[in-house]
Amino acid sequence: MFAPFGEVHLLPGREIRAQDLLDTDVLLVRSVTQVNSRLLKDSKVRFVGSATIGTDHVDLAYLKSANISFAHAPGCNAEAVVQYDLSVMCRLMPDWQAKTVGIIGCGNVGGKLYQRLSALGVSCKVYDPFLTAHSNADLVEFEALYGCDILCLHTPITRDSKFPTYHLFNDKVLERLKPEALLINAGRGAVVDNKALLAHLRQGARLQVALDVWESEPQVDLDLMALVALATPHIAGHSHEGKANGTTMVFEAFLKAEGLTSNRPHPAFDKYKQLGIVEDLQSAILASYDVMADDRRMRETLGNLIDPKAVGEQFDLLRKHYPVRREFNHFSITNADDRFQCLGFRRI
Repeated sequence: MFAPFGEVHLLPGREIRAQDLLDTDVLLVRSVTQVNSRLLKDSKVRFVGSATIGTDHVDLAYLKSANISFAHAPGCNAEAVVQYDLSVMCRLMPDWQAKTVGIIGCGNVGGKLYQRLSALGVSCKVYDPFLTAHSNADLVEFEALYGCDILCLHTPITRDSKFPTYHLFNDKVLERLKPEALLINAGRGAVVDNKALLAHLRQGARLQVALDVWESEPQVDLDLMALVALATPHIAGHSHEGKANGTTMVFEAFLKAEGLTSNRPHPAFDKYKQLGIVEDLQSAILASYDVMADDRRMRETLGNLIDPKAVGEQFDLLRKHYPVRREFNHFSITNADDRFQCLGFRRI
């Protein structure tokens, strides 16, 4: 998409260095590249685009002070992360529709999850201190989450704000959760204190845990991976549609910042896939995406490694070579009623 406007050079995200950017005007990244003054101070970069929801890998204050335009893609893969959460629930708590779900962070992803679950009649509790009481969400204090059956974490990492999320789930919080609850972290790794979680599980806690994000990425703690119920390599949002949406959002922001126009069409999606008659919502969700395949791939790839460097390299390769995954709206169901359609499935 960017090729008509300049010469494009591709580099591994974790290996981009200041010397690589000396003659660069535009920098396009994802979350693994730390964008700050150390990287950019000697460059000609005037626009940074990150095809990600979060921005904790970007020093926004520095970009503003250096008059460097910035764009990211909030909400681009929200549907994919909701699909991930639901697939986890189907696998680890099949009766999730009768449970109480706590959502921590009700932004683009958490808000979408709340909408979908509420439309299905699932009881939800939302903790987001930045939302007002006039929002449509069922807002609660943090302590009210302890009794939830399922907890879905969708917050950015913050340390210095009034409501910091770094290690929000520490040893004291983990001990107060419902004994057989399901904890899903598809937000940011350090929202959960991974060392405290490892100790908690080693002590025989019955807490079920699904981790897509890890505090030590890409050097995943293999001892923790062995104890969680589901382990995936930061791919919750890696749908075909999510990636295309993220690229498009950054591209359009680039055009606006540069005062350019383009007749280039947005990425085209192929015809939807027919699932035929599906008996229940559970089957439809897993037919569209089964998280167990990602868990199996990660354990088979990383399970026998010893060298932390090798673990990190293979973790990144799992992400780089992730199979094509499609969102709910790519699939059609012959007998899709309102329940199926509220998740995005099509009806034929």
